[in-house]
Amino acid sequence: MKKLVVVLAGLAILAGCSSQGPSQSSEQKTQSAAPAAPPAPELLSGRVAFQKLYVAAHGWAGDAKPYRLESQPNKESNGHDGKSGVWRGFFASAMRRGIKPYIWSGIKADDAPDLGVSPGTEDTYNPSNTTTQVFDIGFLKTDSDKAFEAAQKHGGEKILAKNADLPVFYVLDWQPRSNELIWHVIYGADMESAKLKISVDASTGDFLRVEK
Repeated sequence: MKKLVVVLAGLAILAGCSSQGPSQSSEQKTQSAAPAAPPAPELLSGRVAFQKLYVAAHGWAGDAKPYRLESQPNKESNGHDGKSGVWRGFFASAMRRGIKPYIWSGIKADDAPDLGVSPGTEDTYNPSNTTTQVFDIGFLKTDSDKAFEAAQKHGGEKILAKNADLPVFYVLDWQPRSNELIWHVIYGADMESAKLKISVDASTGDFLRVEK
């Protein structure tokens, strides 16, 4: 009788284990089937993003020099703190007689490029073209977040107080007439519809003017 009780108890334990097994396996399958959460957006200031783009451009051409850097506002980054989840850098190579853009993205979204640094299409370089005037990276001493702070003090703060959702984007380029590297802080979705455009010296961080 005692042996029978022991055997029945053992069968009960085995039955319990086997009944729990499928349940745990099913739970594990459910967890593994759940979609992975998208990575948190990575937002960078202009100088930090530029360093990544500059390294990539030198993989294309050892003499590559920058002539433009710009941010791209989107749903995940409105540029209000001088940072962006998407930056484009444009480079020229006299040796290759070409220009080539590179883009960095820290956002995984429908309105953003692929994560990381991606190359664009190479085009012909004309050194006399005013829109592709290269600059020495030594002039870039002030970051985009400081440019934003300067712009806020000269009309930007009032603009955003009226429209807190208005995007802000940044363009960095060389001005041959004044021999200056300038941050253009643009309040709006594009140049044409911008509510305000501010020029900030990219070397000193000083406010220069309100653009028309």
